[in-house]
Amino acid sequence: GPCTECSCSSGKEADKDPRHTKKKENGDQLCVPKIFFGTRTHKQITQICRELKRTAYSCVPMTILSSRDYTCIHPVVSNSSNRNEMCVELLEGKHGKSCSYYHGVHKLTEHHALQPVYQAWDIEDLVSLGRKLRACPYFAARELMVGADIVFCPYNYLLDPQIRDSMDINLKDQVVILDEAHNIEDCARESVSFGVTESQLRAAREELDVMVNNNIRQKHHEPLRAVCCSLI
Repeated sequence: GPCTECSCSSGKEADKDPRHTKKKENGDQLCVPKIFFGTRTHKQITQICRELKRTAYSCVPMTILSSRDYTCIHPVVSNSSNRNEMCVELLEGKHGKSCSYYHGVHKLTEHHALQPVYQAWDIEDLVSLGRKLRACPYFAARELMVGADIVFCPYNYLLDPQIRDSMDINLKDQVVILDEAHNIEDCARESVSFGVTESQLRAAREELDVMVNNNIRQKHHEPLRAVCCSLI
């Protein structure tokens, strides 16, 4: 039968309060957990959202977190190889320019097609609607996380602490589902791994040599130089 505790039973929009709480009969606050559904690839998110549309929970408040590579629609930034840096520069107005798509986020988050009474959507739907409304899908998806019952995202958004902080993801007391979890080990390794070339190591050693020889924070730079030398 229909559930009675979540928003899909009444077709009403979820509580927009950031704490996502409901009142108990005795007046205490009951925390309603979000479901964070992690997948290996963005393509799998599209497949899961398609399956969600076929269930009785199609109208549950949801959002999809993804990178600017998939959701940026700015004509210049989206065609750049360093989308993240260019996006930040536009938001900070470093060169006297700003992003008009970012300022139109509210037009996307408030659109009826993304409301719970409609149906589940995927990244392509969000980007297509963003282009139509000239509003940023990347930040709209983050705004929708506040009232979402289900949040879809790639594994690394949940495993990498830096991404969690940047996306304001708090997993305390939440429900976490990992699809194809046998891939978690590889993803965890990637999150704490970094690639460096031999030429980069040699350049770093040369700079550290200068620091040490000029008595600049010697006790900090000598161990780093030793690491570079051992790796080389």
